[in-house]
Amino acid sequence: MILTVTLNAALDITYRVPALTPHAVNRVGEVHERPGGKGVNVARVLSSLGHACTVTGFAGGHTGDVLRRMLARLPLHDALVPVAAPTRRTVAVTDDSTGDTTQLNEPGPAVTPEEWAAFLSAYGTLLDGAEAVALCGSLPPGIHVGAYADLVRRARAAGVPVLLDTSGEPLRRGIAARPDLIKPNAEELALLTGSREPRRAVRDARRRGAHAVVGSLGPDGLLAATPEGTWQAAPPAAERGNPTGAGDSAVAALLSGLVEGLPWPERLARAAALSAATVLAPAAGEFDRGAYERLRERVTVTAHTDN
Repeated sequence: MILTVTLNAALDITYRVPALTPHAVNRVGEVHERPGGKGVNVARVLSSLGHACTVTGFAGGHTGDVLRRMLARLPLHDALVPVAAPTRRTVAVTDDSTGDTTQLNEPGPAVTPEEWAAFLSAYGTLLDGAEAVALCGSLPPGIHVGAYADLVRRARAAGVPVLLDTSGEPLRRGIAARPDLIKPNAEELALLTGSREPRRAVRDARRRGAHAVVGSLGPDGLLAATPEGTWQAAPPAAERGNPTGAGDSAVAALLSGLVEGLPWPERLARAAALSAATVLAPAAGEFDRGAYERLRERVTVTAHTDN
């Protein structure tokens, strides 16, 4: 079982419009509603890849009830911890004329100390049966900025490989706890290391504590710095569509490759193809399987000698 942690779960709503016009009435052509948050998206993709997954984090209020009803229809185990405040919503507006997506994210529920303690107890129990754990996304109000560092240390103490996918100060604190893998995007890498040169940035992030670093470089693919070497994986071409969830699919691919014992080049090829195939899907947590199979054979993985 792979455990995904989504402390700031969400009800994801995606609107597709023919052309997004500011300061005007925009008529929505399609609406997609999904249980969301980064870790939930990761679990959905992992499940599609054939891995048993458990989702934990927080859910509350009417939005949380809707999210849990949707999860019940998926082949995932729901271990979300209830909170009094309502789960947030996120809204993605995709402009079909340009392929661009505008994202609106609510802050999330305020979590009390008692609710956080209940989560920590549940997390410790779930780690006992986990092959790997992914700690994903933003922190809701009420959770201290070092929360992910605490969760990384608990996973390491339990002997469970841990992937951290967050940003800002939670990432800075979390990386010092020595996660097995982090997966920042280019902007998150720059904020963490002060460098906008990707190869320098991933090396510096490793020196800060991560065992391995995989940076998402958008249309340029993925750049990995690991103890076994440094590689860049690039899809054959950039895909137009909704990029929401593409990074989460990369996390799912990296986790699946980890538990399957794949060598790094194969993990990265899977991650780059799955990320690109997600851009072609209508909503986060989904991917175009045909595109994934096609792209998987066309991803280029190049080794670098400066690890």
